[in-house]
Parts: sequence; structure tokens; C-alpha cells
Amino acid sequence: MSLYDKSIVASGHELVSQAAAEIMQAGGNAFDGVVAAGFCSAVAEPTLTSLGGGGLLLGWSEKQHQQLFFDFFVNTPGLGRDCAFNPHFFPVTVNFSGASQDFNVGMGSVAVPGTLKGLLHIHERLGHMDLRDVLAPARALAQGHVINEQQAHFLSLLYPIMTLTEDGRKIYEPTGSYLVAGNTNSNADCVEFLDQVAEDRGDNFYFGDIAESIDRDMKAGKGFLSAKDLADYQVAERPPLTIPYRNFQLCTSPEPSMGGTLIGLSIGLMEKLGHQQLTWGSGAHLRQTLALMQEVEKNRAAGISTPSALQRFLSDERQYADATESIRLFSRGTTHISISDRHGNCASMTCSNGEGSGYFAPGTGVMLNNMMGEDDLHPNGFHNGTPGVRVASMMSPSLLFEEGRVRLVIGSGGSKRIRTAISQVLNQVIDFKRTLEEAVSAPRLYWDGEAVQVEPGFSKRSIELLRDCADVNVWECQDVYFGGVHAVVPGVEGVGDQRRGGAVVSV
Repeated sequence: MSLYDKSIVASGHELVSQAAAEIMQAGGNAFDGVVAAGFCSAVAEPTLTSLGGGGLLLGWSEKQHQQLFFDFFVNTPGLGRDCAFNPHFFPVTVNFSGASQDFNVGMGSVAVPGTLKGLLHIHERLGHMDLRDVLAPARALAQGHVINEQQAHFLSLLYPIMTLTEDGRKIYEPTGSYLVAGNTNSNADCVEFLDQVAEDRGDNFYFGDIAESIDRDMKAGKGFLSAKDLADYQVAERPPLTIPYRNFQLCTSPEPSMGGTLIGLSIGLMEKLGHQQLTWGSGAHLRQTLALMQEVEKNRAAGISTPSALQRFLSDERQYADATESIRLFSRGTTHISISDRHGNCASMTCSNGEGSGYFAPGTGVMLNNMMGEDDLHPNGFHNGTPGVRVASMMSPSLLFEEGRVRLVIGSGGSKRIRTAISQVLNQVIDFKRTLEEAVSAPRLYWDGEAVQVEPGFSKRSIELLRDCADVNVWECQDVYFGGVHAVVPGVEGVGDQRRGGAVVSV
């Protein structure tokens, strides 16, 4: 029985959305669709995600009438290995719209990958179609697809990482010249690897010859990732974090992901504010939004970041400053997919490869992550973590419920801006009754600790009033810096954030 007339996909790439829609049109459910999209995004968005990275999924199973959360983010590596050596670990400078940042890459930057196992776990638990059929769109893309402008831009930024090794140069400089928009990108090793995955469901990658090859390379190249790390990796299923807001309930990522908790802190503060008396985008609204972000950031820095601290805050504001937990943030290379199907199933999935380590798992065409080299992820210093422990992130795939039904599937990429991007879209949709298109397309602001970063689109008068409160930097155009919210209203509409190449397909 169908609840809705159509299935809807919103993602960061038109080929990814199209593939997921085709899977659902062929009889697959939302979970078949999101798994197909995850494999496709690893091929078509190689600068943002990879089967060698990590991710989170929050879903609603209509058949089970249950919320489901899957954590397949990365683990700290080093199990069964003497790590008392200096790893192969060095900085690469990447420029983002005039601002530069160093990202650490190399063998020593690789954490235990979870995306491949996570996608296969989701399919086994909730999928309907045969795995080979679900993998077919990604296989076709790996045989060759045209690079769009968005991915070409990201590729240009990450040139030194994508071409660090011969494996990377073979894929991204196949004729000696680096790929640009309009070129065809193919990955023959990935085609063969996907055929293998269809047969062994990833066993060779986590337990077999590929795992042993990775282990040997890491030993020779001064990396920490071991065969035991790969063999011991498990997808974690946890209850989602549920937060009341107005007449809704927001279900989002629980710890060790901290993004959901910080969104909870944000909307808990918004609950106390009189947004209904304001005009969206007015000077008063911007100042109120800034005050909220400053309060959340102040308490984040003080360690207010666990669900228990959130509950104490929501029940008794005086206990808000009592928690002492630390937080880690997430990298910039992230993509998100939101899906709903005709039967009422919903999936919100965020995945990342960081910026990539430059190292490819032998014979797979898959670049592994650089999560151990992300300074945002490791504020207490690099390589201090315990092997086998899940690394925390800011990713926050979410579902908004009203009267027991999913009203919005939402998530974003964007590092620290994930929480502000999602919170601001929720604020506009719920409190200001704006359409989803208006809310996602609207200008955003972000407090970076020193100044308010503001997208163009607010009135000059509003910006002047905001300057009375803090230093303000108005950007020339909307930018990926401010996140990429891809969202779906089940059975009604989807919106893809144009900051990150958003694309929507309905079937």
C-alpha cells in the first residue's frame, strides 16, 4: 500500500539523485535508493565522499514503524600494531574562496573506513532489491561520467591530494592533463571492485586480500591502519536523539556524533525566543540569531555537548553549565542525501571522506580517508586516540516528526556549519512558515568566534543593526562554506541546496 503518490530524492549531484530515483522506480524502497545513491556519490563526488570514508544514516521504516540510526563513521586505527613511530603524515594547503587551510594527508592520516560496510549493512537490514541491481548505477558511472562544474571546482581545490600517488594520477590525469568540467571521468579499478562487492559483500575489503594489501602498504608506508582494524570494524545501531520543538519532534544523530546535540541546544534556545513576533531577516531577527549562535558556541567550547547535558539544559537552565564533556568537529568534505519513497520509508544519510588521504586501497580505485589528519576532529592533538574507538563527528542526518509522521527529511554537509545550516532552515520552516525552497535558498549567517560570516541577501539596514553587535563579514555570493542542506517533504517536494550542486528527482 502506498502512502504517497511519488518518491523523492534530494542530493548534491544530479547523477546521484537520478540513480536513486531509478532504483525506486524499478521497485526498490528508500533504503535501496539511499544505498545506490551512496555508492554513486562515491564515484561522482570523489572529492566529498568515498567507500573508504565514513557516514551516518537516520531512517524511518514504515513496515517496522521504527526510527533507525546507523553509525558507520570511522574508527581510530592501530589495533594489533606497534604505533611507536612517526607516521607518514604531512600538510597540504587548500584554498577556499580566498582563505587557506592546511589538511594533513598521507598513510598516517587514514582512519578505519566504514562507508562500504555501512552501505552494505543498510541494504542487508532494510533493502528489497538484489545488491547487484542496486550497485548497477554506480558501476555505470565508474565506467564513465561527465564531470560537472561543481565537482570540477572541488577537484581543482584538491589537486595535490587527488594526484598525490600514481593511482590518483591514473584516474584524474589519464592523458597527462588534469580533468576539468566536461571531461569524462572513468575508474576501471572501481568497476571491477563493485563487481566483486556484488559477489562477496565487501568481505575481501575487510577480511581478505585487499585488507592484507592495505596492511602491508601501511606497514611499509608508516601508516597505522591494520588488517585487524578492518576485520574488527562494526556498524553500530543506536537509538536516535529525539528533541521536542514546538509541536514537532526532531530525531537526529546521537553521540558520539555531536552535531545532533548542538542542533538540540540551538532549537532548545529557539523554543524560548519569540520568533513569531519578528520578521524573518530583519535586524532584530539577525541579532537574535547571532546571540543564539554565540550562546551555543560558548557552551560548546565549555564542553556542553552530550545528550545528558542537553536534557539537563532543557529541563533546568541553571544546570546548563555543569557538564564537562569535550567535543570534536567534522571536516569540510561531506555530502548528504535525503530520500522518501511512496510507501512512507525515509532515509537521511551524510557521508564524508574528509579531503582524502591520497592513498588508494590496492586494486579498488577507492581513495581512503584522512580523518586522522583533520585538526577539527582532533582538537587535543593528532594520534592521541585509542585504537578501535569511534571518532566523533558533526554530521547530523535528521528527521522531523509531527503526530507520528515524518514531515521533513533533512541534513547537510559543511563542517561546523552543519548545525547552523540545519537549525536556520528548521527555524524558517517551523517558526516563520516559509516554504522549503525559500528556507534552503535563503542567506545564512555563522559566528566563527571572531566575526559574523554573512551571505548576501539581507537588507543593508539589517546588516547595519547586526554590526552594532559584532564584526560582520558579508560574502559576495552564497558559498559551500555555509553548508548544503538537501531536504525532502515526503510525498510533496524536495529541495537541493545550490551551494553544493543540489539536485532533486521525483518518480
